[in-house]
Amino acid sequence: MTQEELFKKLVAHCKEYGFVFPSSEIYDGLGAVYDYGQNGVELKNNIKRYWWDSMVKLHENIVGIDAAIFMHPKTWEASGHVGAFNDPLIDNKDSKKRYRADVLIEDWLAKQDEKIQKEVDKARKRFGEAFDEEQYRATSPRVAEIAAKRDAVHARFAEALNASDLAELRQIILDCEIVCPISGTRNWTEVRQFNLMFSTQMGSTAEGANTIYLRPETAQGIFVNFLNVQKTGRMKLPFGIAQIGKAFRNEIVARQFIFRMREFEQMEMQFFVKPGTEMHWWNEWKNTRMAWHRALGFGDDNYRFHDHDKLAHYANAATDVEYNFPFGFKEVEGIHSRTDFDLGNHQKFSGKKIQYFDPESGESFVPYVVETSIGVDRMFLQVMSAAYCEEKLENGDERVVLRIPAALAPTKVAVMPLVKKDGLPEKAREIIDNLKYDFVVTYDEKDSIGKRYRRQDAVGTPFCVTVDHQTLEDGTVTVRHRDTMAQERIAIEALHAMVDEECSFRKLFRKLNL
Repeated sequence: MTQEELFKKLVAHCKEYGFVFPSSEIYDGLGAVYDYGQNGVELKNNIKRYWWDSMVKLHENIVGIDAAIFMHPKTWEASGHVGAFNDPLIDNKDSKKRYRADVLIEDWLAKQDEKIQKEVDKARKRFGEAFDEEQYRATSPRVAEIAAKRDAVHARFAEALNASDLAELRQIILDCEIVCPISGTRNWTEVRQFNLMFSTQMGSTAEGANTIYLRPETAQGIFVNFLNVQKTGRMKLPFGIAQIGKAFRNEIVARQFIFRMREFEQMEMQFFVKPGTEMHWWNEWKNTRMAWHRALGFGDDNYRFHDHDKLAHYANAATDVEYNFPFGFKEVEGIHSRTDFDLGNHQKFSGKKIQYFDPESGESFVPYVVETSIGVDRMFLQVMSAAYCEEKLENGDERVVLRIPAALAPTKVAVMPLVKKDGLPEKAREIIDNLKYDFVVTYDEKDSIGKRYRRQDAVGTPFCVTVDHQTLEDGTVTVRHRDTMAQERIAIEALHAMVDEECSFRKLFRKLNL
């Protein structure tokens, strides 16, 4: 099964099992907008809780806020979004499809890396245990040829991005013979910049309405509240402000399911530090955030850092945490050193003094900022991609199972009476009543017990509890574990403690060493 086929199956699974639906589907949907179903919203909320608690609960010097989506229009002038929040877009004249020029080139670069890896894999198969990958990469003429071509294009690409040279971006696309995925042709237009912000009107009359924007990021709500939080919370540097909220971008080339959407949710933390210490904290947060991702157990090799070829107008350092999706390594989270750009500009545009007074040195200054910004929807897709598994069993049967970490799983326990009579349903309801105050629990009595197990595997439920006639005799139940399918007999009284231990966030938090 190809990665493309796997991704199509994952998208279909998300809809079939109540994770993600196309928005307004009865009206044929709305492009790049999605709704989260009954299982999806539980998983999404658990992801947000994992992030929020690891940020706010486990750090004494980080607090949270919830800022409004609508902000004064000058906010976006000060932040640079009105003048600089653009994507370089290019159209194919034959297919009439529009693409991001930088993404087309990034995809070409990724294909060169794949070609090199294929050469390495073929050599490994040929030489067996005697294979020395490092030596082969250094001496293979074919690898050297591909790498030289890739590196030359990458250097041109980075230079063009930093110079905002749209003509050079188009020339790279032509020189690399990049074709439209739809038409297969290289009949490209010029590259143009397109602003991504949604605008709307606020006011009681059309004549008196002001143009405002749906926020394209949640960070500015933190910056404009810096003084409010710092003074009311008596915060001392270094400290952070965290927020989870919706953001909106008019993505022309939204694609890859929920990876790139027009309405999405962000989890951002802005960490305020003394000028001159920002690179120390940038490196600290890089390591902290990577540990947070790897704690989920999806394989350390599936994550990597990718430093930006072009820094945003506010940054002096930036890297992404990338995950190996079915469509390749892509950004899940960004860690940026934003300098004093944001607070400094808001001080300039508002005319208000936005500074921190250091009682030790007796000086006032505009703090520098280190940002961690993660997309909830991308994180959701990452978890689903990593958890989805098609498995062939020893008896020849097959099952689809979501190996979602237990703490994130939408439902923790499914309680099932073996048959719908003899008092077993009533006993199952009693067990649910004892668990439902602390865990999301479901009741399932339809179909054979085997079909019920498969149904719960497909939505990632860690435990199935079967109530049978022996339960009425000795107060024990059969607990079936999702990942191993192993079954054990335990007392009803022990259920709560077992589920709490296995499904608690404590297991994940202990890995973070915070």
